[in-house]
Amino acid sequence: MRAPLRWVLWDVKDTLLKVRASVGEQYCKEAERMGLDLSPVEVEAAFRQAYRRHSSRYPNYGITQGLDGRSWWMAVVRDTFSQCRVLDPALLDTIAHNLYHNFCNAENWEVFPDSAKTLESCSSLGLKLGVVSNFDGRLEEILRVCGLLSHFSFLITSEQAGVAKPSPAIFDQALQRCGAPAASVAHIGDHYVNDYLASRSLGIHGFLLDRHNKHNRPDVPREHRLSSLEELPPQLQQQMD
Repeated sequence: MRAPLRWVLWDVKDTLLKVRASVGEQYCKEAERMGLDLSPVEVEAAFRQAYRRHSSRYPNYGITQGLDGRSWWMAVVRDTFSQCRVLDPALLDTIAHNLYHNFCNAENWEVFPDSAKTLESCSSLGLKLGVVSNFDGRLEEILRVCGLLSHFSFLITSEQAGVAKPSPAIFDQALQRCGAPAASVAHIGDHYVNDYLASRSLGIHGFLLDRHNKHNRPDVPREHRLSSLEELPPQLQQQMD
């Protein structure tokens, strides 16, 4: 007998919301407030290099190496602007501090048009909702200012969990919070490995959100791939029938 579906777990970034402007534009806007005139294209390229470097050396915000999300991000910002010839340590610290807090503001995030409606539809089916996200401790505030926090019974971030997707351990923590077996839980996210493969490896009903038809994966059945979040509730309804 099939276990009844009871929970839906959600990825957040690029699933429910996205950064409104490019990182290069947002970083340059803050730099301009400090009297600097930099190229968004150059800053974007420097950021990508800094992000890759720090992600490689200090995975998951360096939690196991004594760092946290704030110190990790501030190091990424300092590295980014250092590559762009901003060398004043006090100025680098000020910009990094300001940018870390700026990303808690609603104007820096864009909620996808189908997000709130789909969350409401899932709740109306009697399903409970939780978050499993490779994000830092700012996520709760970001969801709050974007008007989405009230939909969720719990949030698990990789900073809080001490482990990041695609590790099964973060999903195990989520299943404990659900108090339900994997067969009673669905997961929705936009990343083929971190969201789809990782959740399904544990027996969770994983769905891959593919808004721009980027994932040409023969191992993802059509019924597991969504081009819009609005396609999710009917799929979940079938699992419940």
